[in-house]
Amino acid sequence: MPKTKNIPDNSINKSTMLGVAAICLAVGFFGGVIYSVYKSKPRLTQQAPQAQINQTAPDRSNELDALVKKTAQEPDNVTAWIDLGNLYFDSNQIDKAIWAYQKSLELSPNNPNVLTDMGVMHRRKGQPEEAIKAFDRATSIDPKHEVSRFNKGIVLLHDLNKPQEAIATWEALLKINPFAMAPNGKSVDELITIYKKNLAGQK
Repeated sequence: MPKTKNIPDNSINKSTMLGVAAICLAVGFFGGVIYSVYKSKPRLTQQAPQAQINQTAPDRSNELDALVKKTAQEPDNVTAWIDLGNLYFDSNQIDKAIWAYQKSLELSPNNPNVLTDMGVMHRRKGQPEEAIKAFDRATSIDPKHEVSRFNKGIVLLHDLNKPQEAIATWEALLKINPFAMAPNGKSVDELITIYKKNLAGQK
């Protein structure tokens, strides 16, 4: 979703999903619809499947080493911790990414983008409840943070099996941006219609 995650920078406005073709961090199918969670600051137009990331990503070990050294020398440098978390995010080092993001949040707790990216990492780790907490914290700080709202709906729908809550979350998103888009190019409004029909068909 329209990283603090984090990836080569063709960044967009972090608070909007309009016109976004963002990184697909976790891809699957439900009723024929692709679903994913977004990084808050996508820097690639499309991300490879997770199993291929290490094969296709450029070697950024020098950059990583430099940031590890920088955070050790400047432990109060919020930007360095975020950049380190982003690199860990991109290389799928989930626990280290969460740790680095937490470090940045200890210094600057009101960053909705970092919270959103940390939520994505919790989802990858198989901790959907922690992901929801992170997304909720992000929207409590910035009620118009669209990426966190979209991601919350995805986790509610596909990880926690709470379709009604997911739909309600996306309906709230549409009140902020009626043109919000999903990563497969469908409008959020269209996804809501699809999932409502799925639910009706199950009754």
